[in-house]
Amino acid sequence: MTPIPPPDINWLAVVPSGLLVLTAILVLFWDLWIQEEDRPHLVWLTISGFVLTGAVSFGLWGQADASGPLALDSYALFFNGIFCLAGVLTVLMSGSYLDLTKIRQGEYYALLLFAAVGMVLMAAATDLITIFLGLETMSIAVYVLTGIWHQRLASNEAALKYFLLGAFASGFLLYGMALIYGVTGSLQLAVIAEQVAAQGSSPLLLVGMGLLLVGFGFKVAAAPFHVWTPDVYEGSPTTITAFMVVGVKAAAFAAFARVFLYALAAVHAEWQGVVWVIAVLTMTVGNLTALVQTNIKRMLAYSSVAHAGYVLVAMVAGKELGGAAMMYYLVAYGFMNLGAFGVVLSLNRQDQPNEELRDYAGLGFRYPALGMAMAIFMLSLTGVPPLVGFTGKFYVFSAAVEAGYIGLAVIGVLNSAVSAYYYIRVIVTMYMEEGDAGFEIAALRPALSAAIIIAAAGTVLLGIFPSASISIARESFLSLG
Repeated sequence: MTPIPPPDINWLAVVPSGLLVLTAILVLFWDLWIQEEDRPHLVWLTISGFVLTGAVSFGLWGQADASGPLALDSYALFFNGIFCLAGVLTVLMSGSYLDLTKIRQGEYYALLLFAAVGMVLMAAATDLITIFLGLETMSIAVYVLTGIWHQRLASNEAALKYFLLGAFASGFLLYGMALIYGVTGSLQLAVIAEQVAAQGSSPLLLVGMGLLLVGFGFKVAAAPFHVWTPDVYEGSPTTITAFMVVGVKAAAFAAFARVFLYALAAVHAEWQGVVWVIAVLTMTVGNLTALVQTNIKRMLAYSSVAHAGYVLVAMVAGKELGGAAMMYYLVAYGFMNLGAFGVVLSLNRQDQPNEELRDYAGLGFRYPALGMAMAIFMLSLTGVPPLVGFTGKFYVFSAAVEAGYIGLAVIGVLNSAVSAYYYIRVIVTMYMEEGDAGFEIAALRPALSAAIIIAAAGTVLLGIFPSASISIARESFLSLG
C-alpha cells in the first residue's frame, strides 16, 4: 500500500488556537478538583490563556505563510487580537455576574475559550472546510453559552432559536461551498482565487456566492437575516451577549472578507451590488427598529445590526482602504459595545435586571463615573468626534467615496444621523430624568470596573490617535493576498 503523506501543516499557525484549547482543558480539570471558594481562580486562568494567546500572536506578527490549512499572516493575527480583547473584557465582567446568576463557572469559562478557538480558526483558515469547522466550533460553544442560564426561560428560548436558525444558516453556507467547489475544483482559497480570475463568472458560481452571502449574513446579523438577533441577545446572559456582539461578529467578518475580498475578489462586480443592497437594508432596518426600543439590550441588539451595515459598506468599497477601514471599525466597535454592556451589567441585580431605559433615569447624578462612561460609549456609537466611533465611520465612508460609492456613503451618514436619536436618548434619561432605583455600583465590583475603564480608554484614545491603528489594519489587510 502506498503510504498517505501527512498534511502540510505550519505548526506555528496552530499555536494561538492550541493555547486556547490547552487553557480550556486546564479550566475543566481544575474545576473538578478545586473548592467552591477557589473558583475565582478560574477567572485568572482564563484571562491568562487569552493574554498569552494575544502575546504570542503579537510575537508572530510579520510572518507570512499560507501553505497549510491555517494561514500565519498579519490578517489572522490582527483578528486574534480582537478575539483576545473580547475574551479578556468578557471574563472581567463575568465574575460577579456568575455569582449573581448561579451559572457554573468551569463550564462557562471553558466554553468561552472553545468559542474563541473557533474564531481563531475562522480568521486564519485558508480553505472553505476549515472555515466551516471553525464556524461550527464557535457556534456550538455559543449555542450552549446562550442557554447556560438554564434556570431562566428566556435563556433557554434564546438558545433554541439561535440553534435552529443557525443550523439552517450553516446548511446554506455548506451548500454554497459545495457549489464553489463544483465550479473551481478546489476548496483552497488561493486556488479558488486563481480559477475565478481565469474563468470569470458563471451561473453556478453566482448561486454559490448567493448561498455564502446567506450563511455569512446570518452570522454577522445582516438584514434580512437578522431576525434572531434581538431575541437571542435579550435572552442570553448579558456577558454572553457582549461576547457575541463583538467576538462572533468579528470572526464572521474575518471569514467573510477572506472569502469575498480575496478568493472572490476577481468577480467583485458580480457580488458588490447585492452586498450594497444588504448594507443599505441592514443600516436602515437596524436604526429604524432601534428607535422604538425601550429595553437597552434590544436597543443595542438592533444597534449591532446597524453597525454590521456600516462594516458591509467597507466591504462593498473593497480594495486596500475598504479592507483597512473594515478591520479598524471592528476594533472600534469592540471597545464601544463591550463598554456599553459593562455599564448594563453594573446595574444588574439578582431580582431585577434593570435593563429598561427608565431604569437609567438619574444614573448620571447618582453615579457620575458610571454615567460618564455610558455617555462616552453612546456618543461614540453615534459617531461624535473625537471618539473612535467617529473615526471608524470616517474611514468607512471615505473608503466608499474613494471607490465611487458616493450614494452608499450618503445613506450611511443619514443612518448615522438617525441613530443619534436613540443613543442620545440614553444620555438624556441619565441626566435629565429623576430616578429612585438603587443599584450596586460598579466600584464594588473591581473586575467589572476595570473592564469599563479599559473599554472607555480604548474608545477615547483610539479616536484621538487613530493613525497607528489604521496603519496596522492596512498592513494586516494587505497580508491577505
